[in-house]
Amino acid sequence: MNQRERWVAAMHFQPVDHVPDQEFGYWDEVFPLWHEQGLARCITNDERADAFFGFETKVWAPGRADLIPQFERKVIEEDDRCITVADSDGTTRVVYKDGSSTIPRYLKFPVETRRDWEEFRKRLDPATPGRFPGDAEWERWEESVQGCTRPLGVYAASLFGKIRDWMGFENVSYAIMDDPRLIQEIMDHLTSLALIYLQRPLARGIQFDLAAMWEDMCFNHGPMLQPRLFEEWMIPRLSRITGLLAGHGCDVVFVDCDGNINELVPLWLDAGVNCMFPLEAQSGTDPVRLREKYGQRVLLMGGVDKTRLIAGKDEIKKEIARLKPLVEDGGYIPHVDHRVPPDVTYENYLYYLKLKRETFGIPEPEPWEDRKDGYEWAAWDGP
Repeated sequence: MNQRERWVAAMHFQPVDHVPDQEFGYWDEVFPLWHEQGLARCITNDERADAFFGFETKVWAPGRADLIPQFERKVIEEDDRCITVADSDGTTRVVYKDGSSTIPRYLKFPVETRRDWEEFRKRLDPATPGRFPGDAEWERWEESVQGCTRPLGVYAASLFGKIRDWMGFENVSYAIMDDPRLIQEIMDHLTSLALIYLQRPLARGIQFDLAAMWEDMCFNHGPMLQPRLFEEWMIPRLSRITGLLAGHGCDVVFVDCDGNINELVPLWLDAGVNCMFPLEAQSGTDPVRLREKYGQRVLLMGGVDKTRLIAGKDEIKKEIARLKPLVEDGGYIPHVDHRVPPDVTYENYLYYLKLKRETFGIPEPEPWEDRKDGYEWAAWDGP
């Protein structure tokens, strides 16, 4: 089977030669640490790591459903401890240099009032030039994916996660109570943008295997938005998007949401969002329990507890053994439940990959030395 055939079959509970071999990614701080532990120095980001470790990957449709134009990025202040940045999404944040760069401290947000939103929404105009490729570029892309052997994906939407990003958790929490109409107006705009954005590639007859949503809207004990409001505000809007996708043969829609998503899973399923990712174990999101509760209604990706990779080989063995029946059941792709943190040693990570592949019948890729000539960057050995 090629990667595309394997991925589609796995996500439809059909027989496969082996489960897809995928991983999520890494904290930026991982790479310099692993270089000292033996990782090739040319491996400096997720894309290069995917090639180096031989993971299966996806092909994504071109286009931009984000801010156009983005804000100008400026460094406001920098010292030995941190950098204060006015970022491209309009936020002002403090980014720390101590290995916790993925958890910045926010100082200001671009949408703090209704007036802010009226100005901000201009950057989310579906008609903005540059949002979609021109006809010639589309045709080149379509030609490039004819007979594609990797899964074809398209970005779908974010209806609350982006609002949280643009407003900040405190501001959005107040707005939910004080100005709920504003939140719904923004959701309406994002829904319209998503539908227009999706109609362009779908109308060209491209068969997509999956669509991706992003909604970081849960903490480690539950959702930021009450399930009652999710049901009232989000299900009808999400259903319009998933309905459009289903009408064009795309029946796998995954949502990327960290934290404890357990209360929202049945609501996403009702809205046609049927695949949960990345299933953060330490927040109480357990793929085994989700399958027991929802059966084959739910598809799953992730769920390998990253803290077990920190704990060592015995714990890694237990974690892989725990997930083996779920892999055998189908509709599940096992990988680390978020980006690999710097606490995981390179030795432990290699052990995890070897054990995962052995347990689930995934063949080892050819040695890197035999594959690296295909990558220009592979010649760099770094200081």
